[in-house]
Amino acid sequence: MVHLRSILAALAATAPLASAAGLHQAAVAKGLKYFGSATDNGELSDAPYLAQLGNTNDFGQITPGNSMKWDATEPSQNSFSFTRGDVISNLAKTNGQLLRCHTLVWHSQLPSWVSSGTWTNATLIAAMKNHITNVVTHYKGQCYAWDVVNEALNEDGTYRTNIFYQTIGEAYLPIAFAAAAAADPSAKLYYNDYNIEYAGNKANGAQRIVKLVKSYGAKIDGVGSQAHLIVGSVSSTSNLAAVLQSFTALGVEVAFTELDIRMTLPSTAALLAQQSTDYKNVAAACVAVSGCVGVTIWDWTDKYSWVPNTFSGQGAALPWDENLVKKPAYDGLIAGLGGSTSTSTTTSTTLRTTTTTTTSATSAPTGTVQKWGQCGGNGWTGGTVCVSGSTCTKQNDWYSQCL
Repeated sequence: MVHLRSILAALAATAPLASAAGLHQAAVAKGLKYFGSATDNGELSDAPYLAQLGNTNDFGQITPGNSMKWDATEPSQNSFSFTRGDVISNLAKTNGQLLRCHTLVWHSQLPSWVSSGTWTNATLIAAMKNHITNVVTHYKGQCYAWDVVNEALNEDGTYRTNIFYQTIGEAYLPIAFAAAAAADPSAKLYYNDYNIEYAGNKANGAQRIVKLVKSYGAKIDGVGSQAHLIVGSVSSTSNLAAVLQSFTALGVEVAFTELDIRMTLPSTAALLAQQSTDYKNVAAACVAVSGCVGVTIWDWTDKYSWVPNTFSGQGAALPWDENLVKKPAYDGLIAGLGGSTSTSTTTSTTLRTTTTTTTSATSAPTGTVQKWGQCGGNGWTGGTVCVSGSTCTKQNDWYSQCL
């Protein structure tokens, strides 16, 4: 109870800042490059939604949720369509916002000609390079960053079985990064994945990918930590920051790229207060790490969240509710982005000297799935035994998680 009072007091203390500064303004004041939101084409006919999305006090960056993925941009081989992606790109230009472009190589949302094609190593490399070259060239100079490869790992840190890995092997990753770099040398190139917010096998696998791409002499600039999280199960600021620093130690920048923090419905005052604290911890972790450039929420309002359609009985994951009204989570983000300089400096210095120890202490034993990691679901081939203190809990037919 004392802890909850202290949280609420801290949030109350930030209220003047919340009314005086937006999320992007607060982020930039702390040295970040942006605070942003994902969006999608179907939402842009909603005038009140569009007006807030264009509020650059809150959002200095936008990400297209679906319109630049393979099925949208190359639905049939060597036949490209950029109409939907151009809408988002042009919106960013009109608003004066950065654009994070998403995503080039992913096992999901592939057209059938890719996923069900008959390939050899050489023909799939050629098709992949052709796709990347055409899409990145079309948006050359418009994208701050590209998520080049998305979700290439299982929860145990091994490579996910997909058409690219099955046909080309792990070399598909550096080949993809090299093709993207050749098409737009100025864009930042990212590896992007979920459940790499916590130390353990999957984060280690993402670090291995950074090293692999570099070992081939290809360019990789960043790691995107998606951060699709659960209320009450979010790690501390120091632990989150320590994992970010495990990536920046490899010479790449980092960002939280798809942040949302879902809860089991119905929403309650207690859950909203905890969600606010969780958002605060995530934002503060980025502020604490000099190589963390920004935070992107996976759309800004519950009205258009992907969560309820994916996780039965869960939702209310974003800082604005379905009526476009700010929730306590908004103030939590402001608090995380707007803490005092002395506090941030002290925290950051401490984390830099304890990163290795923290990572080691929180790693899951070999063969087990770390807390909050995937442990089951249709087609799942990874680990099914959760680390001590957590239980494999079904979220839906496709996803079970250690909670």
